[in-house]
Amino acid sequence: MLEMKTDEIYQYLERIANLLRTDTRRSMVEKGLQPVQLEALHYLSHCNRYSDTPAGVADYLGLTKGTVSQTLGLMENIGMIEKLPDYKDRRVVHLQLTARGRKVIAETIPPKSLQLALDQMPETEQDSILGVLDKLLRAMQAANQLRTFGVCKTCRHHRIETDGQHRCALTGEFLENVDIDKICREHEVPV
Repeated sequence: MLEMKTDEIYQYLERIANLLRTDTRRSMVEKGLQPVQLEALHYLSHCNRYSDTPAGVADYLGLTKGTVSQTLGLMENIGMIEKLPDYKDRRVVHLQLTARGRKVIAETIPPKSLQLALDQMPETEQDSILGVLDKLLRAMQAANQLRTFGVCKTCRHHRIETDGQHRCALTGEFLENVDIDKICREHEVPV
């Protein structure tokens, strides 16, 4: 019985993923982008300063460092991203979307078909879908032993100090408000 539900759930998720990819590909073709480039842009638009590195992109997308390096080089050449040195460690490079990269993401993600479908659903159903997808994602990440790449403020290392400042207990650094709502490659689910 469980195997049958797994098959049905897989079929739904696969079909939804195909519809999203089709809609997204249409937008990418218009902008002259490859799927991996859009995926990297999307990731960089949502990650914090601990995760906006080539290694973070490689981990998140599950690609080799070489593939990611080539992809990022092309994206830099066409003006979608810029590389910035780390002010503490010269070996580290941070990646930032340019105005052009931000515009591409704003025009492409989320795909229009998803937005139209969700606009037809009550907010309670949307909340229900979010809850179920969150549980499914966490379970799959745990089963595959992958990094969670969760939102910083939901991490077991996130602390709010008595003065209201946010701090990462893993690095000891204070966090800016912009960081706490973004995904982090160091994220760990609270126990």
